[in-house]
Amino acid sequence: MKVAVGISGGIAAYKAAEIVRELQQRGLDVQVIMTRNAQEFVRPLTFAALSGKKVITGMFGPEGGAAGQEPNIESAIEHIAVAQSIDLLLVAPATADILAKFSRGLADDFLTTTYLATKAPVIVVPAMNVNMWDHPATQENISRLRERGVHIVEPESGYLACGMTGPGRLASNDAIISRVMDVLAAPSAAAPVQDLSREVVLVTAGPTREAIDPVRYISNRSSGKMGYAIAQAAHDRGARVLLVSGPTNLKAPEGVETIRVTSVAEMRDAVLARWQEASIIIKAAAPADFRPRQQAEQKIHKSGQDLTLTLEPTEDILREIGKQKGDRLLVGFAAETEDLLANAERKLKAKHLDMIIGNDVSGADTGFDSDFNSVIILSAGGLKRELARLPKNQVAAEILNEVVHLRARSHARA
Repeated sequence: MKVAVGISGGIAAYKAAEIVRELQQRGLDVQVIMTRNAQEFVRPLTFAALSGKKVITGMFGPEGGAAGQEPNIESAIEHIAVAQSIDLLLVAPATADILAKFSRGLADDFLTTTYLATKAPVIVVPAMNVNMWDHPATQENISRLRERGVHIVEPESGYLACGMTGPGRLASNDAIISRVMDVLAAPSAAAPVQDLSREVVLVTAGPTREAIDPVRYISNRSSGKMGYAIAQAAHDRGARVLLVSGPTNLKAPEGVETIRVTSVAEMRDAVLARWQEASIIIKAAAPADFRPRQQAEQKIHKSGQDLTLTLEPTEDILREIGKQKGDRLLVGFAAETEDLLANAERKLKAKHLDMIIGNDVSGADTGFDSDFNSVIILSAGGLKRELARLPKNQVAAEILNEVVHLRARSHARA
């Protein structure tokens, strides 16, 4: 498959070299397009050496293709050939200027003209100063591009080259590459299949925090990334999605109703208040199994003496829903560090689930905090399917594929 990588003029342009290399490692044919400003940060020769192809740097003359090329009619219409031959256009980094041009349909260089001429799916990865990202004009452009079906890989928060701190840093390579692979793998990348359009999906995600005192709490390493990926994928497939989220650093998925909670008790209340609206419930959260029996009203100060906490079990939301779910499809998760299959099978039966996703969280490169997961999917009907290490958005897509199949079989029996 062929991917055009557009590079616009920001300090993050140097990071595109690693992106090009990783795309090639996944067997993709990469064509690099650089804006004039991008060449002020990185020379085209770098990308030519990586891709093994000439880097397209302009519409006409010497910038129409390889350095030293004379003006000709072929270079003037080359953007049409590129636009028609690619399977995906990835723009990383995408500056505020490029986002504005894409949004307004301006075409004053090879990259913007290719964007208008291609029918392939488009992914943009913004990177810019925090104030530029937060500006209403930029956010309006982002919203407009989303409405047109452009995929946005949101910038990360952190220390920026300008010396400020906040959102605006180019997303991680893992996040970018996984989105590329996910979009290319979609049945119809430009228009995702709408096989959940008649469903209401309730998803839980993230950890909970159980207070010890006003300062301290018990929690776990769950990042919420898996649940958020499922919520986004379900929305993209046409479902109305309710996301009940514990404390995370993640931005709410676009178009998803998100209810923020902190403790298991709050998560239980939120789920019980909304679960009857749902036809599919996917409990991807990692709520705490125990909480302190007593929470101190004031901060507990160090005294030099041992401190003993008495813990009590928290509410089992999954079991409670399982006993009264009716014809709803109920999917649970089992995060385990040992005996994954046995523990998942036990939980599947004990909590009256239709499906369970077992994931081994003992590894350093999958599970908690990672953008990747390795899981086993089990169903009450006998399904047993293992997924090797994949980006979490691809795991989400595969889980929903099995949910759709199971839902179709339940409708057929009815």
